[in-house]
Amino acid sequence: MSTPSAPPPSGHVPPAVDVPALAELLDGEYADIRALVRSNLVTHAAVLDDAEHLGIDEFRERVRTLVVEMAATGQTGMGFPKEYGGGGSVGASIAAFETLAFGDLSVLVKVGVQFGLFGGALLQLGTERHHEAYLPDLITGKLMGCFAMTETGHGSNVQALGTVATYDAEKQEFVITTSDDRARKDYIGNAARHAELAVVFAQLEVGGRSEGVHAFVVPIRVDGQVAPGVRIEDDGRKMGLNGVDNGRIWFDGVRVPREALLNRFADVTPEGVYESPIEHPGRRFFTMLGTLVQGRVSVGGGAINAAKVALAIAVTYAERRRQFKADSDTEEQVLLDYGLHQRRLLPLLARTYALHFAQDVVRTQLHEVFSGIKDDEQSRRELESRAAGTKALGTWHATKVIQECREACGGAGYLAVNRFAALKADSDIFTTFEGDNHVLLQLVAKGLLTGYASEFGDMDQLDMVRYVTGLAVETVIERTSAHTLLERVRDLLPGGDRWDQEAGLLDPEYHLAMLRFREEHMLAGAARRLKRGMDGKAGPGAVFSEVQDHVIALADAHVERLVLEAFVEKVRSLPEGDNKAALELLCHLFALSTIESDRAWFMEHGRLSAQRSKAITREVNVLCREIRPIAADLVDAWGIPPEMLRAPDLVG
Repeated sequence: MSTPSAPPPSGHVPPAVDVPALAELLDGEYADIRALVRSNLVTHAAVLDDAEHLGIDEFRERVRTLVVEMAATGQTGMGFPKEYGGGGSVGASIAAFETLAFGDLSVLVKVGVQFGLFGGALLQLGTERHHEAYLPDLITGKLMGCFAMTETGHGSNVQALGTVATYDAEKQEFVITTSDDRARKDYIGNAARHAELAVVFAQLEVGGRSEGVHAFVVPIRVDGQVAPGVRIEDDGRKMGLNGVDNGRIWFDGVRVPREALLNRFADVTPEGVYESPIEHPGRRFFTMLGTLVQGRVSVGGGAINAAKVALAIAVTYAERRRQFKADSDTEEQVLLDYGLHQRRLLPLLARTYALHFAQDVVRTQLHEVFSGIKDDEQSRRELESRAAGTKALGTWHATKVIQECREACGGAGYLAVNRFAALKADSDIFTTFEGDNHVLLQLVAKGLLTGYASEFGDMDQLDMVRYVTGLAVETVIERTSAHTLLERVRDLLPGGDRWDQEAGLLDPEYHLAMLRFREEHMLAGAARRLKRGMDGKAGPGAVFSEVQDHVIALADAHVERLVLEAFVEKVRSLPEGDNKAALELLCHLFALSTIESDRAWFMEHGRLSAQRSKAITREVNVLCREIRPIAADLVDAWGIPPEMLRAPDLVG
């Protein structure tokens, strides 16, 4: 346990953190797979140096080799059925991916492309014929593939993809064609060098009729050479993740057999008759995309763990580095004893813990849905929304944390040897891939505004505006609110109208009530604005554009509330003791710093007086001082292998 240079706040006795016990709690039910991944990270720790010293082609080959070696240990195949050589646990596969984010992120993303995107598409969209043909070799890394969805002209708008797959009934083949340059597949991981197969998303045309976007297995290399009719171009050097070979793909009348259609949700008979158990095209499309939600859950968890690496380095450095004489004439003061340094790092530490427990919730939901434990439409919709929101907040958090931690380490943090250069460059794209964060938050808001109605999957933004406009605002709130607060807020908030009293500032019910009120007020306001715009005879597109900022704020408020609820529920479930006391401090700090950061909104809406706002700021400062003595223990509990910190100037 660390020993602080400065005394804790008067009367406060820091909890004695049991680091191994806290680490066990954080690893949870997947401790064994996390231990395997940590062991593999240590074995291959030299890849962190390779990323800086090898040329781009050499490093790509190094990453590929390492991914195949890791696959041989079983860590990357946990999500696949046991009969094909996998581990049979979706939850374990996410836990493994999260833990892998402690290491080189090119390796992480290569694993995600191969086993998550490519493998996940074959598993979730294909049927037994595809599983038997591809999964055994895919799981071992013998067969490499890519996930060809994104196009240059259509990033997030998957329904409008320009690649076309036309069925030729006479030859019982699909003809895959890139309609124009805007329809080229772009930024496709594994495409530039290593993939032999691609899961290609294209507009299916059967008998002259478009049936919407479907997925096909298409060979793009044969015996190491680019396949006939396929053109591949390297995307070249990127801001980061240069161990991943991203590329562009064009198809010029490439023919694949009828069986190449991934036919879990739709098929084409030999004669050319389109068949699907899901009649509505929109619902069929969203059902297909919903099966791929695992990628968002993985990216969110990976980002949160990348943030942990940055914080572990910065907190450890702040415990060692001295700067300026403050309380002594002979010795300079440790950085973490400065109030400003605590303010910079410790609220981020608290938010990282909060997001860790929120990630636990969404991982469990994913496991239950994909294992058939809760395989109903409502559970799937809620999973999609929660995965989208957690991914957005988790990846933005990582970007913010890594930047703040780099600055907190001064000039030393700018040296490549101390990992921040790689962390910044490699993690920045996390806010974009697997769904742009702002687009994902619009998905969250759509679920809130429609209450995940049965029509949810069929709605685009304009349909959502029309749907909400057809409801009474009160109906929107009743159908979507987890807690109906608008009429009862005074009863639920401690002190009623006596906002200025400081009692209750550390009451989790107060924290929850504040975040729930904010969410539901924003929900009602967004619904009213949508209705008012439509009543004014404006078009749905114009109305949505006007309200878009409100919609994003609503989604953000909703997800922050979910994150706080996850943290509070976890703390309440723990036995009394010092570890619970430590987590309570973090939970209070997360809640109050969240309220503090949006104090303008709470004050504008009458939920926070100037005096109480100042009291919250004082309490945040006190909490930072109380957490400071245990900060090193809290980052140690993440179990990041020392070899992964690789920052000799910073951590010693």
